[in-house]
Amino acid sequence: MTDLNAYIAGLPKAELHLHIEGSLEPELMFELARRNGVRIPFDSVEAVRAAYDFSNLQDFLDIYYAGANVLLTREDFEDLAFAYFQRAAADNVRHAEVFFDPQTHTDRGVEFGVVVEGLIAGMDRAKAELGVSSGLILSFLRHLSEEEAFATLEMAKPYLHHFVGVGLDSSEVGHPPSKFVRVFAAARELGLKLCAHAGEEGPPAYVHEALDLLHIDRMDHGNRSMEDESLIQRLAAEQMTLTVCPLSNLKLCVVSDLKDHPVPEMLRRGLHVTLNSDDPAYFGGYVNANYSRLAEAVGLSKAQVTQMAKNSFEGSFLPDADKLRLMAEVDAYAAG
Repeated sequence: MTDLNAYIAGLPKAELHLHIEGSLEPELMFELARRNGVRIPFDSVEAVRAAYDFSNLQDFLDIYYAGANVLLTREDFEDLAFAYFQRAAADNVRHAEVFFDPQTHTDRGVEFGVVVEGLIAGMDRAKAELGVSSGLILSFLRHLSEEEAFATLEMAKPYLHHFVGVGLDSSEVGHPPSKFVRVFAAARELGLKLCAHAGEEGPPAYVHEALDLLHIDRMDHGNRSMEDESLIQRLAAEQMTLTVCPLSNLKLCVVSDLKDHPVPEMLRRGLHVTLNSDDPAYFGGYVNANYSRLAEAVGLSKAQVTQMAKNSFEGSFLPDADKLRLMAEVDAYAAG
């Protein structure tokens, strides 16, 4: 382990871009399939891992949704969440804000409450047993209609006290943020924070729409903002947090080589970058792997790594006092 990798391993950090369904490791998929009597199109853990050899967002989503079919009970969702938090704690993640896709589950007959109560049980265990705090973000599937998103938001109302925000994910191209203006405004009125995937595979215009039409509080991905000088300047001036996911970008061919990743230029231009794992079971690494592999590929400095860890707390939806306390822990670690 290099000195920088050892430093990253102990660095306090938050994870702000993690899809809980995307942390479903093949071993747990098989365990849940057996427990629930669900047939899956794989005969071994190795076959599942072989199926992870995809090269674009849609191919990934196809297997992602197939894997989610094993999640049926409150216990399943608790086990899924706690398994992620065990890996996060091992990476010294102190706080995580976790996306979940209720429509992936309700559309196949799993009750909304089963999903939420299971995830919250896993999150509560993580706080009590691992010392990792967390927040839950309800994500709308953008390949579905805004009317279906409204129906999901209505189902969420009895559970609003469990959520810190709403998000927008799934197939980006052809499904611009402008498709969801009304439901995002409704979520804002309910007191929820807003974030949206934009500028991963979609064009810079989608980033503009997320900012100007959805009025997001945080941007997920945002890579293609670097193609638009006006966006770069605006994102820097507004200190809009970007939840960047290097290994995801590599796996989905957003970049052809980690050496070409835009993070160094983003930092040079003053953007508020954070590093995250996205769907780590599918993309080959949890949060520390994203820090370490990117650092090696592009030559990140200790100061840059430290700044992104501080950004992760500052860009979270935690209360200000908690942000300041955790950022101070990063400073103390860096000084030590």
